[in-house]
Amino acid sequence: MESLQNFRDLNLCPPLLSALDKMQFVSPTPIQKASIPHTLAGKDVLGTAQTGTGKTGAFGIPTINYLHSQSDKQVLILAPTRELAAQIFDVLNQMAEGSKLRGLLVVGGESFSRQAQVFFQGSDFIVATPGRLNDHLLEGTMELKHIGLLVLDEVDRMLDMGFAPQIKKILTHLPQQRQTLLFSATLSPEVKTIAEPFLKDPVRVHVGKLDQPAPKVKEETITTTTHTKNDVVLKQLQIREGKILIFAKTQSRTERLARILYDEGHKVVCLHGGRTQGQRKQALTRFRAGTHRIMVATDLAGRGIDVDDVEHVINYDPPQSREDYIHRIGRTGRFGREGSALNLLVSGDFAAEQVFSGKKPRARVIFRSRRPRFQTRLG
Repeated sequence: MESLQNFRDLNLCPPLLSALDKMQFVSPTPIQKASIPHTLAGKDVLGTAQTGTGKTGAFGIPTINYLHSQSDKQVLILAPTRELAAQIFDVLNQMAEGSKLRGLLVVGGESFSRQAQVFFQGSDFIVATPGRLNDHLLEGTMELKHIGLLVLDEVDRMLDMGFAPQIKKILTHLPQQRQTLLFSATLSPEVKTIAEPFLKDPVRVHVGKLDQPAPKVKEETITTTTHTKNDVVLKQLQIREGKILIFAKTQSRTERLARILYDEGHKVVCLHGGRTQGQRKQALTRFRAGTHRIMVATDLAGRGIDVDDVEHVINYDPPQSREDYIHRIGRTGRFGREGSALNLLVSGDFAAEQVFSGKKPRARVIFRSRRPRFQTRLG
């Protein structure tokens, strides 16, 4: 439906259209334009697109529309992290405003018994992380026999985090007759392997180059040393305005860098898997509100950061792969905005240089003399 220019061109229910107007959702993004008509037609969808392209709307809008038309069905949405699940839950609640639809957030760090109680009081849509949902299924505090639509968001991240066994267990609790939507930033062989068994003749939706950053993200690299890296970061924070997201490779390095920045007078929050759920919520709230303009995070926590107005990403430590790099810098330059990505490269780190550039390193030619150096022939 390439001619789709406005959500009102779709046959959406009036309460949803009203909610979208309040949210200022007018023109669909490319991933929404490409996937929503197929979803509304009841087809399974396998969608890949860069971070920040509107994937939440791509499955959120059909989800709410589906629930308005299917009063005896529920929708299940799986996400890799608590933060991402909470953000999806918030968006769906906004889309459900003015209706009687009720949602349930099922993540770790929250009351187990309260989640079970809300479920049995009645929930139309469930947004969950695989680990906590599996806990409920094992305890018998939740059942999924009324799920008519299943959504898996950021499947590549869920697989990276080791959730494949949990996802497979969850699938055994779902009805065979259902609609399934799968969204991923990449389409690796692992994603294909887990997707094929439960997608029925899916429509393949692909938007943008998945191995390239958003077009308006300016990439820079500064070569430094382990001893001067902190000084470089402090200088960059002085010359850059707006929200800044800094990635470090471990929880301890994240905490240490945040402390250094705090001691230098910066308002900074820290986000990693070792913090409590309350601490993680507070950090995201402060960063999103702008009271603290700097966040230092690990890759794992960074997967759940969905803040539209991040102006700069600084890679204090390099990521492990090109995919991780694209995901990190996808936190800026979202929805067509401009952004910048600064990479700190320690001298001699050829692997990091390859990740930043996306180019394979050239083979290094080593010349060897026919005789060992300085050897002389005798007699």
